[in-house]
Amino acid sequence: MPDPICVIVNPTAGGGRAARIAPTVELALRERGAAVRIVHTRDVEHAREVAREAAGGGEIVAALSGDGLLGAIADALRETPGAVLGVLPGGRGNDLARVLEIPTDPAGACEVLRAGDARPLDLGLVEQLDGGAPARAFVGIASVGFDSDANRIANEAPAWLGGLVYAYGALRALISWRPARFELELADGQRHSFRGYSVAAANSRAYGGGMYAAPDAMLDDGLLDVVVVEHVSRLRFAANLPRVFKGRHVELPTVRVFRTPHVTISSDRPFVMYADGDPVGALPVRVSALAGAVSVVTPAGGAAALSARVAAGEPG
Repeated sequence: MPDPICVIVNPTAGGGRAARIAPTVELALRERGAAVRIVHTRDVEHAREVAREAAGGGEIVAALSGDGLLGAIADALRETPGAVLGVLPGGRGNDLARVLEIPTDPAGACEVLRAGDARPLDLGLVEQLDGGAPARAFVGIASVGFDSDANRIANEAPAWLGGLVYAYGALRALISWRPARFELELADGQRHSFRGYSVAAANSRAYGGGMYAAPDAMLDDGLLDVVVVEHVSRLRFAANLPRVFKGRHVELPTVRVFRTPHVTISSDRPFVMYADGDPVGALPVRVSALAGAVSVVTPAGGAAALSARVAAGEPG
């Protein structure tokens, strides 16, 4: 018999989309011969508890949500031997599903969950250096600086904006933005200081509903792509924003990329780092790559081809 599946639903994800499609997901999985248990979360800690219990009982743990809850569940599962995570897109951005080529329609995503392969993928880990918050793993991209303001605004934006909420957050944040100075220390001891907009530590390629902030990042190489955006005028920054949707911003002379297993980040004024769209800790922080930290169900052959496809320079 196939492994049973526990589907953890974030009822508020995607402006309520996850809750609306949960019955469709349950039916699609049952039609494909799966034993299914649906659990609607009360909050993130409840989701973590359910995930650990389900994995301990031999269930595949599938998140019907956006990347925020998906990252929290992956964090809960990373120390559970044999745990397997499933991705059922239900949020506004669904960037991990986009990178893994998991369909956004319920039937297609359920087909992957039933017929795909469980493969080890990396996670990122954010540790707040002053000890004020627990370490938190993430699936996608952790970023800070301008992105802190943009994420906060996006999280407070009305649900009817849908996937446009991230562009809305960026444009609103730009109005009041002033440059900051950031300090980086890479794993090899190199130090870099720059004045500018943001630092992103990328485990995956995309965030913000299809922005390819780290177009060459790989989910299975044990490394982070650290992307820094140096100072330009606000007008020039706004003009360059559309390039992020194709990953072409990394061609600009004011954007630099470092590849490293871990990085320490500090700044000259307070910032909260966001990962998978949620706040995870205040600077200074250390961000690390956790190689093969969690098994995720992906389209058959999809994850195996991911590194080769990215390395060959194929577009997202």
